[in-house]
Amino acid sequence: MSEGRWYVVKTQPRRELFAGEQLQNQGFTVFLPKQVKTVRHARRVKTTFAAFFPNYLFVSLDVERQRWRSINGTLGVSHLITQGERPVAAPVGVVEDLIAASDERGVLVEGPWLEIGQQVRITHGPFMDQTAVIDRFGNAEGVRVLLEIMGAIVPVEAKREHLIAAA
Repeated sequence: MSEGRWYVVKTQPRRELFAGEQLQNQGFTVFLPKQVKTVRHARRVKTTFAAFFPNYLFVSLDVERQRWRSINGTLGVSHLITQGERPVAAPVGVVEDLIAASDERGVLVEGPWLEIGQQVRITHGPFMDQTAVIDRFGNAEGVRVLLEIMGAIVPVEAKREHLIAAA
């Protein structure tokens, strides 16, 4: 990572990945937190990556040394979030915590906030958007959750990256 602070870039709709690539090609350090998303269309199920924060990504900058104004002219970018003429830095630790909670692909995975007995929402697979309760943690990736199906409680194995805390 570069020696700057993290700043927020607003992208054009559904252009986060493209904008991130374009910024990296210009030498900027970019972080785009992602989530695994299942898309169902015409009886087909496709798994893709989607931005965790739609239309936003983070770029590390030293605003005193780097030519940050070029970010606004980058393909896929709407604009760098500024206050007046200066970019506004993200609060210290926020992006760093997101990076720490991401795997090598940039996908946000479970963190210490998931615990046994907690209600979670499944974000992937045949039980997508269903609410379940964490029963136990398995291996590094697996979690057994209890899901109510037709009035019965059924144990189901899920990947940690496919669970988020239920609201």
